[in-house]
Amino acid sequence: MKAIMVMFDTLNRRMLSPYGCDWVRTPNFERLAEKSVKFNNSYAGSLPCMPARRELHTGRLNFLHRSWGPLEPFDDSMPEILKKNGIYTHIVSDHYHYWEDGGANYHTRYNSWEIIRGQEGDAWKGQVKEPEIPECVSRKPGELWRNDWTNRQYLKSEVDMPQYKTFASGIEFIRRNLTEDNWFLQLETFDPHEPYFSLEHYKSLYPHDYQGAHFDWPPYMPVKQTPEEVEHVRYEYAALMTMCDHYLGQILNLMDEFDMWKDTMLIVNTDHGYLLAEHDWWGKCTAPFYDEVAHTPLFIWDPRCGCKGGERNALVQTIDLAPTLLDFFDLSIPVHMQGKVLKEVIAQDQPVREAGLFGIFGGQVNITDGRYVYMRAPNSDFDGDPYVGQNLFNYTLMPAHIRGPFSLNELKTAVMEKPFCFTKETPVMKISGEIVLSRTPEGDKPQARYKTELFDLEEDPQQLHPIQNQAVEMRLIRQMVELMQENEAPAEQYKRLGLEEYLGISCAY
Repeated sequence: MKAIMVMFDTLNRRMLSPYGCDWVRTPNFERLAEKSVKFNNSYAGSLPCMPARRELHTGRLNFLHRSWGPLEPFDDSMPEILKKNGIYTHIVSDHYHYWEDGGANYHTRYNSWEIIRGQEGDAWKGQVKEPEIPECVSRKPGELWRNDWTNRQYLKSEVDMPQYKTFASGIEFIRRNLTEDNWFLQLETFDPHEPYFSLEHYKSLYPHDYQGAHFDWPPYMPVKQTPEEVEHVRYEYAALMTMCDHYLGQILNLMDEFDMWKDTMLIVNTDHGYLLAEHDWWGKCTAPFYDEVAHTPLFIWDPRCGCKGGERNALVQTIDLAPTLLDFFDLSIPVHMQGKVLKEVIAQDQPVREAGLFGIFGGQVNITDGRYVYMRAPNSDFDGDPYVGQNLFNYTLMPAHIRGPFSLNELKTAVMEKPFCFTKETPVMKISGEIVLSRTPEGDKPQARYKTELFDLEEDPQQLHPIQNQAVEMRLIRQMVELMQENEAPAEQYKRLGLEEYLGISCAY
């Protein structure tokens, strides 16, 4: 048996034609929907990039215990388990966070890996002279912006693009190993993550009259741009989506050419979506996690049941992918993995959970049952910093942020904390999360004024009108507490959310 995961970053569900979008050109995603099952209720867990990937490895939520960071020494890693049991694992990716401090030990869990350089602010090409940068609607601070415009000088044709090279390397691996058995390929591209940089033949598919400054990299902030600028950046995103669709088509062609459908699982997934000015916000880390961010596209072909062309409504999450792959290769699921095997969901839409949590370290804790979404805000002074008084802590043995280790000031707060069950009798460092939360990738960007809100997705799929329903809210609160307890959420999480009074109350569904 073989398995291929094609993973995109920041793939918007609502901009894919299989999910009802009528203007973005994604014909190969339509092909994929015909050859697999499409999940209508797939949700993220921990956001953004590396927290989601920790879940992909470990099958358990990340965001209640720590922020962005490496895999922990006590973590169960799905590709490492495959490797140790004779399943060859290979990752090819242009997702440059894998070779920064905060993600540097993920790719080493595989038998082999290939890295493709040049995406976003990847510190790739060395250039002392400042790159030439046109007038831009919004500008990123510091090295990310400089690196990106340095990199673009080397990305002039299709074969230069990181996504092209990523898929070419993945296809090379598949062709080289067609006659071999027992392997897993994770083919992962950073696209369509911002900046929305693609070539003209993709942009030309979305003609529009725009005379403004360069704009393909929205800030993680409230929308201050003109309607024309908003429309333009959405077209830029659409062009990159169509590029992603093109390369997905190459994998489907290969599956067809060699009839790999008979013995190869195919998973096409993402970590999260993105707010493209919906709710008057850009991004995925600052505003509340509305459906545009948390509700993700997911497609799976499982040759064991052969189901294709159908839809699945069971509620599933990122944490389910690790146990599903282990089960596919007939391996046992580690006791600390909390995700569910999706075999019977794929075969007959059998439910695997009643509700699921999602969120980001320090933000709201959110829960959905597939119809309702309840966003529980921290008890904060909304006239000031929404993080004040949270008393959050990182629990870790790998104190690293995205691009560097924890500061000395952070480490000076560290104390050793008794083990959680999932740390396998290993004490961990308990480090103040307040310094982490006060530091933001974009300097002094404003934080969202978090509110506790309840939405009915059936009546209000755009989440424009929060509702008051005490019975539903109480049920979701109790489910939230139960799921937090299952995840061994630390005590301060209940305190900051005002949930202490619900501890010990059984959940009556």
